[in-house]
Amino acid sequence: MIENIYSELKVGDTGFIEKTITETDVYIYAGITGDFSWLHINEMRAREGHFKTRIAHGMLLAGLVSNVVGNQMPGAGTIYESQNMKFLRPCYINDTIHAMTEVTELMPAGRVKLRTTCHNQHKELLMEGEAIVIPPRKHVVGI
Repeated sequence: MIENIYSELKVGDTGFIEKTITETDVYIYAGITGDFSWLHINEMRAREGHFKTRIAHGMLLAGLVSNVVGNQMPGAGTIYESQNMKFLRPCYINDTIHAMTEVTELMPAGRVKLRTTCHNQHKELLMEGEAIVIPPRKHVVGI
């Protein structure tokens, strides 16, 4: 488990995960959230929609960014204060997503500003945003 404390971080530090979004992921997410929009679960109806096929929930991508924040950069013990995001392209079932955070500013009161992004396997930017997080001030993991 990675645990970067505030004093160890520097501008430019990055973390990432990669995950292929499966049909199962989309159905599990729909079940957890109750978002059963035809955009996500009804292939016949989705063929008539804007994207011509089903797409993954945008917030599923946000969850991948949360994975990076909580497990990679900054890592274990980090608390979200805020997150904004803009969805630029759809995520399709079977896309492999590269979710990344990058430290852009060390702020007062132990806060860190992160650039957050998700790209697909074609290196197309699907989602971008900015987060303010509070990493731990001392190491806890391994104690």
